[in-house]
Parts: sequence; structure tokens; C-alpha cells
Amino acid sequence: MDQFTINLMFVGASFALYIGIAIWARAGSTSEFYAAGRGVHPVTNGMATAADWMSAASFISMAGLIAFTGYDNSTYLMGWTGGYVLLALLLAPYLRKFGKFTVSEFIGDRFYSPTARLVAVICLIIASTTYVIGQMTGVGVAFGRFLEISNTAGLLIGAVIVFAYAVFGGMKGVTYTQVAQYCVLILAYTIPAVFISLQLTGNPIPALGLFGDYAATGEPLLAKLDALVAELGFNEYTAHNGDTFNMMLFTLSLMIGTAGLPHVIMRFFTVPRVADARWSAGWALVFIALLYLTAPAVGAMARLNITDMFWPNGTDAEAVSLEQIDSDPRYNWMETWQKTGLLGWEDKNGDGKIQYYNDKSEAMQTKAAENGWAGNELTNFNQDILVLANPEIANLPAWVIGLVAAGGLAAALSTAAGLLLAISSAVSHDLIKGRFAPNISEKGELLSARIAMAIAIVVATYLGLNPPGFAAQTVALAFGLAAASIFPALMMGIFSKKVNNAGAVAGMLAGLVVTLVYIFLHKGWFFIPDTNSFSDADPLLGTIKSTSFGAVGAAINFAVAYVVSGMTKPVPQDIVELVESVRVPRGAGAAAADH
Repeated sequence: MDQFTINLMFVGASFALYIGIAIWARAGSTSEFYAAGRGVHPVTNGMATAADWMSAASFISMAGLIAFTGYDNSTYLMGWTGGYVLLALLLAPYLRKFGKFTVSEFIGDRFYSPTARLVAVICLIIASTTYVIGQMTGVGVAFGRFLEISNTAGLLIGAVIVFAYAVFGGMKGVTYTQVAQYCVLILAYTIPAVFISLQLTGNPIPALGLFGDYAATGEPLLAKLDALVAELGFNEYTAHNGDTFNMMLFTLSLMIGTAGLPHVIMRFFTVPRVADARWSAGWALVFIALLYLTAPAVGAMARLNITDMFWPNGTDAEAVSLEQIDSDPRYNWMETWQKTGLLGWEDKNGDGKIQYYNDKSEAMQTKAAENGWAGNELTNFNQDILVLANPEIANLPAWVIGLVAAGGLAAALSTAAGLLLAISSAVSHDLIKGRFAPNISEKGELLSARIAMAIAIVVATYLGLNPPGFAAQTVALAFGLAAASIFPALMMGIFSKKVNNAGAVAGMLAGLVVTLVYIFLHKGWFFIPDTNSFSDADPLLGTIKSTSFGAVGAAINFAVAYVVSGMTKPVPQDIVELVESVRVPRGAGAAAADH
């Protein structure tokens, strides 16, 4: 049986499972559509949250970014896991105690203002849509490879699948589908990692194998990798080479962005009691840790394998020949990925070899001149393909490659569904029911939610064709937007009795606009290519990249909110009492009767 058929079997079986669950758990009411009827067990909710959280950015893209940069990109691990601790301690229990369906509903009630609710909806839609672009990028990469079609065709097929099960299931269907998706994606991520760790280090636990000895030479694996990449003119893998201030801001942006992302916060409205919200966050952290402890090992071991493939006899010997790439079965993965347009190579000097090295390094330029090389001949290696290509690069069995296909799609689709649910509930529940048509029927509200979801998919798919970066980088921009707009409003809403409606609205708008403009200046206006004035290689403000600006935007949000609140009317007494009641740990508010 060929690899294509095996891929189809694994992907087809997993999709049949997801869609079957979505139909079985189909939402029949708005309570089930938005909050799964508030009847989800904390362990189940923790697993669903982990699947919602571990998106294409975590599964497909993060290990690739770590593999090609090393230590400096460990910020993704620190920021995203640290953010979950913030979420569990500072936000989840209090929001569940408040007892509403959506983040913007909390902001509207706490700041006693329909305008605050409207601004929160706008912030939520912008952050979530940016996040969905990253997911659709991952969907295109995964479908493109495993159906052996172009990246664009893969993206369009993925959009149709997302639409099918997100639209029909609602939060009830999505919750149970995501439990199944978590099981698929964690097996798909860890099983190849165990195989590769055994191959390279003899240790079946990848996180321990990373700090073990390289079986071929007996030296520490990381020391071997450091030496190998340095010989090719790249920065040492374990060395810190970036700007420390930007690194700190980026980690902070990811942390507070995590705590402000609406599609994750929504999961904590689905549990029966306030204590369950804390337990859900705790369980989610356990389930997330299984992947996040494995990711650094996946990145390092993949980088070692790839480098060995291009220099099979060491960096002092000849590079791999075109003849070997064409005839050796171990290199079949290169031809397969070339079809997607995400991998490319070119024999620039016509010597029949493919030299892979850093042609911007002065030392390598000297060596290249001595050897007659004409530049790096691995012309395109999209970092998003690394995890999906990893089992093929390591020459693992065909069923493992099929499992990774299913896992990659599970990761991208589960988060896309959660995000689209956040967008649809913001439009139908907060905009249409909350603002324009308060007497809309439950059936009409569900219909408007599904129409909003369909429009969001079309927009995200279009922007996913030309994303502003790799999947994890695009997602990092979404975290920056959530950090700058939603997180400060939630924190001030729960912990401050001094911030009023005018302050909250001014703060959210200031944080959102400043951050959005900074991102567009670096990534292009509305992410349209070649419309940017600056780049992350040479940022507008010192060393602060667009992906790190969310922390600055959050500081602006807090400052503006407190200044404006001090200049305007104080918070009414009933709202002060509301804030105090939300912070009391006993009991849980029921959802308002009009839902």
C-alpha cells in the first residue's frame, strides 16, 4: 500500500470520528452552542482546552521555528505556557463566577456600557481573525503535503472542512470533537518523537534524549548540533544571539496575550462550578505540557537529521549529490514536499551537488570561494513543514507518517473551530442580540452565528493565501493584539474598582490602534505584501519587533484607562459591589435569565 493511500486512511478515519461526534453532540440551543450547556467535566474541558490551544502554531510551526533558530525561539515555549498560569490564577475562576457567555459581555456589564461591549467585540474579532489566518496557513501546509497537491488547493479544501463541523456543532459539538482531536494530535506528535529519540540517543523520552548523548559519536547531542551548525556558518544552536529586551517583551506579549485570548477564555464558561474553572486550567496545563516538553527535542533532532542529510559524510566532505537525491529512497520526502512549493533546491554552480550553508557568514563566503560554491543551494525550506516532514526525514514507518498527517490537521482544525466560535458568538450574541436586535429569536441568533462563522472563514482563507509570516509568527501577532486590547480590560474589570466606562473604552482603543498600526507598518497594511515601511530585521522603535509590541500596547492601554478614569465620573456604587462580589471565592453566578 502506498503512502498516499495510508495518509488518506488515517485522515479519513479521524475526520469521520470528528464529524460523527459533532453530529452526535449537535447544539440545539444557544446555551449549548455558546457554552455546551455548562455541563462539561474539568478533565474533559482541560483536554478540549488543550486541543483548542495547541493549534497549527504549536503542532506544525513551533518546533520548526526552534529548529532553525535554537535557544532564542524558546520564548514561544515560555510565553505560551506562562500565559496559562496567568489565566488559571487571575482570570478563569472570576469570569466563570460572573456567569456570562462571552468576554465582551463581561466587559459590557462590568464597565456598564454598550460602547465598551462593542469595542471589546471589535478587539476580539480582529485578534481572532488574525489567529485564524495562522491556522489556515497550517491547514494549507498539512493538506498540501498529504493530498500531494499545492499549498493553495490544500488551504481551500481545509476551509470547507472547518466550515462543516464548526458551523453545525457549536460549543457542545466542538468540545467533544476537541477531546478526540487532542488524543489524535498528542499521539501524532509524541510517537515520531519517541522513534527519533531512540534512533539518535537510545532514550525513548525525547525531553531526556535532548540532553543525552548522540549515539553515533558518544558526545552530548546538543554539543554535536552546536558544532555542526557552527561549521556551516550558522549561529550556535544553544547560544543567545538575539536582543534580550525584545526577547523579554515578546515573552510577556505571548503570556498576557494567552490570558486575553477569547476562544480560550470561553472554554471556562462551559464548566458547572467556579472551582471547576481552576481545575480545568490545571488539567489543560498538564495536557499542554506533554507536547511542549517534547517540542524542543523535536526541533533539535530534526535540525540534526536535516543537516546530516545534506552533508552525509560530514561538513568537510562532499555535499549530497543530485543523483543521490533522485535515486536514494531516503530522499523521497524532498520530491514530495517540492510539489507543495514549500521546499526547493537549485544546483547554482552546476557541480551536481547541493551545498546547504549560511552564505551570509563571512567565514563561509571565504570557504565557498575556495571550493567554487555559488551560494546556499537549499533555496526554500519553509519552517512550517518540519514537524510534518520529520518522520519521512527520519525514515520512519508509513503508518507513523499517516498518523502525523491526521495529527497536524487535528491541531489546525480544532483551534480554527474554537476561534470561529468566538467570532460567531461575538457577532450574533454581542452585536446582533446585544446591540441591534435584542428581541431576536433563539433560532435567528443561531442562524446569524453560523453566517458570521462562514464570513470569517472566507476572510481568513483569503488572507491565509498570503500570510504575514509562518503559522506561529502570524499567531504571535494575534497574541500581541489580544495582549494590548482584551487582557488589560479584563484585569482592570476584575481587580480595579477605579476604572470606569470611559477609561476602559479609551484604553482598549488606544492599545488596539497603536499595536495594529505598529504591526501594519512592519507586516504591510492589512497584511498586503510590499505595503510595509519597516521590517522586523530593522524595526521602527529600537529593537522592538512587531511580534513583541503587544506588551507595549498593553502598558499604553493600562495608562490611558487610569488617566481617563481619573478625569471622568467615578464608578457607580452598584458596579463597585459587583466587582467585590466577583472576587468572593464562594458560589457561581448563573447565566442571566435572558439567555
